[in-house]
Amino acid sequence: MAPPAPLLAVRGSEGLYMVNGPPSFTESTAFQRDSGKNCKAVAFSKDGSLFAWCNGEKVNIVNVTNAQLLRSFDLPKAVCLEFSPKNNILATWQAYTAAKDGTAGVPNLQLHDVKTGKCLKSFIQKKMQNWCPCWADDESICARNVNNEVHFFENNNFATIANKLHLQKVNDFVLSPGAQPTKVAVYVPGSKGAPSFVRLYQYPNFGGPQSALANKSFFKADKVTMLWNKKATAVLVIASTEVDKTGASYYGEQTLHYIATNGESAVVQLPKNGPIYDVVWNPNSVEFCAVYGFMPAKATIFNLKCDPVFDFGTGPRNAAYYSPHGHILVLAGFGNLRGQMEVWDVKNYKLISKPVASDSTYFAWCPDGEHIVTATCAPRLRVSNGYKIWHYTGSLLHNYEVPSNEEMWQVSWQPFLDGVFPAKAVKYQAVPSELPSAEPKPAQAYRPPALRNKPVTSSKLHEDEPPQNMKPQSGSGDKPLSKTALKNQRKHEAKKAAKQEAKAEANQESTQSSASQNAPRSAVPTFTSGDPEVDKKIKNLKKKLKAIEQLKEQAAAGKQLEKNQVL
Repeated sequence: MAPPAPLLAVRGSEGLYMVNGPPSFTESTAFQRDSGKNCKAVAFSKDGSLFAWCNGEKVNIVNVTNAQLLRSFDLPKAVCLEFSPKNNILATWQAYTAAKDGTAGVPNLQLHDVKTGKCLKSFIQKKMQNWCPCWADDESICARNVNNEVHFFENNNFATIANKLHLQKVNDFVLSPGAQPTKVAVYVPGSKGAPSFVRLYQYPNFGGPQSALANKSFFKADKVTMLWNKKATAVLVIASTEVDKTGASYYGEQTLHYIATNGESAVVQLPKNGPIYDVVWNPNSVEFCAVYGFMPAKATIFNLKCDPVFDFGTGPRNAAYYSPHGHILVLAGFGNLRGQMEVWDVKNYKLISKPVASDSTYFAWCPDGEHIVTATCAPRLRVSNGYKIWHYTGSLLHNYEVPSNEEMWQVSWQPFLDGVFPAKAVKYQAVPSELPSAEPKPAQAYRPPALRNKPVTSSKLHEDEPPQNMKPQSGSGDKPLSKTALKNQRKHEAKKAAKQEAKAEANQESTQSSASQNAPRSAVPTFTSGDPEVDKKIKNLKKKLKAIEQLKEQAAAGKQLEKNQVL
């Protein structure tokens, strides 16, 4: 049986509704449109079977297949919703307000049992950042950060804290995806000259630094982003500072670190200076892509040894998105860039298409691994709101623009579990589309009247670097050279070239001296040091001495010299 077409949930001033995914793109009749203008939050369950939203009056949960209302909670102020991985619990958050007399306010983070509708536990969670508790994929563990401690609950029993991870000033933590045993990545910021560090633990072994699976400490970190790969074997850490003390970047300074659960760690060496815009793991967990460097930015794929595998060159990009199956990579430039996208076949490193989605503020792969949605949403942009659905070969399949007096706030694909959509062979030919090409007309540069009838001369601010395969060629049996060996090889080649150049110069000088009719001078033997830098200096000195001799001859012949030519 063919898998169903994923739905696309659309939230805006026109209300909340769902659109059937490719190929129909019609509004879903199963889900009743909520026409209210106060829909503040929506959430799909991980398997896409349940959908929850808050319409400013209640939080409702429906079965996506038949649109049956399962639960309704009286929570008009809820602004954040999240399902647990197995759909057992719905977490809701609303803004925290303290009581008028200064005492603690009402708990604003609530965990509801989806089956019974009962509120299992309420917490006080003042900050919206990292508001939601984190569950392991099988819901055996639930964790949340409370006053420099990470509290763990087991099997959704929130009456007792099963375990605690206590480190001084724990700022953030991330649970590993996948099956047991669950691992925890913890970040502790540095203070009073001590470095920041990230440690990896295996639950429930929290008995001090010795029990950690891996530890990586570093300076220059005001905040970090920790990214587990799908197989939970390694973490990428993007460490950022708010201010770049060298003054090179307005956006602060970023470094990229790799930490593996077997204890290995490394700093990922990025060949170009500048900010790190995006880092993403391939779903196969054996490589990752980084987009970095001052514009035009570079994009490079690295393996688990942090060696570059393929360099995509430079271009106008600040984001990377792997397809759900990991066989296609999209490099895109959104935000303050024009919305240019490059779609690459990752297996063969071939460019598939280069569509342009101007003014886009959102990008997401469809779970089928073939389609993409780009959207322009408020409040990031309040004009030209709408969404477009593309095929990865560059064809625009569907385009919706909201009326000029309306806004669109969010679009979201219905998720599906891994394996529902099988991976298909990569296509290079654009699929047929009824819509015209979405490529914008290139803007003509202003040319002054005097130059308008003359041929155009191309001038670039910078030269773009082409893509480059960094893998050693499989045909050659030689092992890839180390950095030191490459350096020595270049030095040896430079010395060889310098010797050959010196020999050629010596031959030329000997022929010139024999042909000249001037009185023979004492021939100076040609000297080469073997070092190209020293030889270069010697050559320059010889030129200067020759110029001095010529000036002396001119003075002897009675020629009037300039003031700066006479000692």
